[in-house]
Amino acid sequence: MAYCVNCGVKLEESLEKCPLCNTPVYHPDMNPEKKVKSPYPEERGTVEKVRRTDIAILLIVLLGSTALGCGILNAFVYTKSLWSLYVITACAVILLFCLPVLLYRKLPVVIMTLIDGGALLLYVYMVAEVNHGIDWFRGIAVPVIWLGTVLAAIFIYLKQHVSKSILFTAMLTVIGIAIFCVGINVSVIYYLEQKIDITWSAVVLVCAAIITVSLITVMRISRLREEVRRRMHL
Repeated sequence: MAYCVNCGVKLEESLEKCPLCNTPVYHPDMNPEKKVKSPYPEERGTVEKVRRTDIAILLIVLLGSTALGCGILNAFVYTKSLWSLYVITACAVILLFCLPVLLYRKLPVVIMTLIDGGALLLYVYMVAEVNHGIDWFRGIAVPVIWLGTVLAAIFIYLKQHVSKSILFTAMLTVIGIAIFCVGINVSVIYYLEQKIDITWSAVVLVCAAIITVSLITVMRISRLREEVRRRMHL
């Protein structure tokens, strides 16, 4: 057994230099022409990377077996209500959320967002159908979900094609929240009273307008913009 003459580390006989300090190994009793077989494998082993299709197959099997198992339990054991529909539909919605990301990477994010909105709408429709609430589904759920989906798609598109700055993102977020709140307010009032009006969302709208004007001012004045970036370490 050899030792490093520089740091004193015990070395394998097959080593030609110290792995810590790279000092050449010197062993006076060892024949330099003798080749000692290394105790480590000469070929570097590689592990095949997991593909997105593998994850998709695992997800399909996992969610499919979950939906099937709950359906069987609901059909033969716990038969008092159709509770398995919640699980089955939730599994389908999760698949619609995840499979486009895993299998269709070139699909535009905006299209994926619209698919996600449709999947969420499908789940809410099932809940409404089971609980005999189609009226509130049509009057509140459909406009609110589609409004949120369209706002999310517009937000993603503007982020990708206009600007990715934190100030622009904050402005889009504030505007989107204000419009979404107004949509919820109008949908609920129209569903209950059959008229178009706004109440509490007016406060949100005014606050959002103040914040938006302030952000636009900061973005327009370079000194303010750079000061915000410096303060926020951006």
